[in-house]
Amino acid sequence: MGINAVFHDPAAALVVDGETVAAAEEERFSRRKHGKRPVPFAAWELPERAAAWCLEAAGLSPKELDAVVYAYDPGLAPAPGPDITAGEWEGLRTLYARRAPLFLRSALPGLDPGRVRFVAHHVAHAASATLASPYDSCAVMVLDGRGERASYLAGRDAGDHLEVLTLQPLPHSLGLMYESLTEHLGFLRSSDEYKVMALASYGSPVFLEELRREIRATPEGGFETAPVDWGRYAPPLRSGGEWAREHADLAASVQRRLEEVILDLACWLHERTGERRLALAGGVALNCVANSRLWRKGPFDEVWVQPAAGDAGTALGAAMHVGRELGERVRPMPGVDLGRGWTDEELEETLRRARLPYERPQDIAEAAAAVLAADGIVAWFQGRSEWGPRALGHRSLLAHPGRRANLERLNDIKGREQFRPVAPMVLLERAGEIFDDGPLPSPYMLFTHRVRKDWARRIPAVVHVDGTARIQTVDPDREPLVARLLKSFERRTGLPVVVNTSLNTAGRPMVDSPRDALECFGSAPVDALALGPFLLRRAALAGGRNPA
Repeated sequence: MGINAVFHDPAAALVVDGETVAAAEEERFSRRKHGKRPVPFAAWELPERAAAWCLEAAGLSPKELDAVVYAYDPGLAPAPGPDITAGEWEGLRTLYARRAPLFLRSALPGLDPGRVRFVAHHVAHAASATLASPYDSCAVMVLDGRGERASYLAGRDAGDHLEVLTLQPLPHSLGLMYESLTEHLGFLRSSDEYKVMALASYGSPVFLEELRREIRATPEGGFETAPVDWGRYAPPLRSGGEWAREHADLAASVQRRLEEVILDLACWLHERTGERRLALAGGVALNCVANSRLWRKGPFDEVWVQPAAGDAGTALGAAMHVGRELGERVRPMPGVDLGRGWTDEELEETLRRARLPYERPQDIAEAAAAVLAADGIVAWFQGRSEWGPRALGHRSLLAHPGRRANLERLNDIKGREQFRPVAPMVLLERAGEIFDDGPLPSPYMLFTHRVRKDWARRIPAVVHVDGTARIQTVDPDREPLVARLLKSFERRTGLPVVVNTSLNTAGRPMVDSPRDALECFGSAPVDALALGPFLLRRAALAGGRNPA
């Protein structure tokens, strides 16, 4: 079992005989976004419910675990001073990490604390990329805010071990640099960096030359990030404040500089390894715009990104890393549907207890497609929940892509800023005719693709201001229900694309359980809820007309 707890996004993952059987973030159980805030005095908080569920899903008890792997090595952290509350309280974080075996014994009764191991934060990230990927051998880059003493790892994994080629020591950090900009623009740092990426599309990189002097790659394969006075470029924003052109220009400039430095790092790594394939992890790897530029302009033929690239993914990486050390043949991730699921009987019992009117259509995909074709919004709850921050057809809000107004409508439903885009789901076999300039397949929504001009007019709701879309390709063999929905929607509308965004409202984690789904449906103006094979209609609840 792997455990992430030290910074943010606490999570647990379970690998049995080399196979990933369960993985979940604590936020899905606690309903607290990101599980906790990334402060040193929260380092003791463990993903207790996620870990207990992983064991339950596998039918195991804590005493049956060969190892519990904590994705942070306090032995590599800066030595604490005599006063653990001094400065930034780094010593307190280290102390909590050292005590993790005892905390875990309390959280998982029956666990032998002697079976708790520590794995370096960036090594866990790297394993989550290389061992979970479909590659036997590849280069790897890990970019995030920080680990114990570093913010970047570059190396190569040939299948039997990880060779670390360079580590970038703190305080230089591309992730922390981007986080500080997030805060300057009035967003929540270590949480809202994707908003900065979205805002960047509305600006121009007018400050790029100045930033090239402050943020630069080094000949040794690392980089330097001088402390940047963002106020020189744009005034700070309060939370919820109105952004101006200079804020968008600053976001665009930093985004462009981030992409340039990542390309420099990739070229250095490719030259040292000669690998054709690259695997990515770390929070910066969730920047799909940067990933796409790396794919288009970088030296690697193939790029694979861990779907849970943020800190949650270190739980899986830590388990995989130690599994390999223990002699197991660790296999790639089977997909992202690694969280909780419910049987049809359990879902129906939930609906009966809630005393809500529902129906069981012959085919839920056909019924949902009919609502979407009539311009209804559908909350889509199917199968096991996703691992990582992206809704990928298991806990999604779906809409008609041909109505430009649906972008504003969905952002209103979710309580989001109007500059935020939504994403298209598209059948894999149709993706190439609609989108280009990006890797295919793209099942995890981690790259942007340019929307072809003739299609941009037909699916305006999913076209971002820069003409791109962060697509999810749907393989009928892997996601037959979602594929059936898309085909049914195309028969009705001529469009093989459906809008997909996460099933949640602002500030709340993605829906995970049937109860979460009913609460969201009850509080948000959504026309229908597809809960497994069952359909609930807003009109039936209100006694009004059916949107389909």
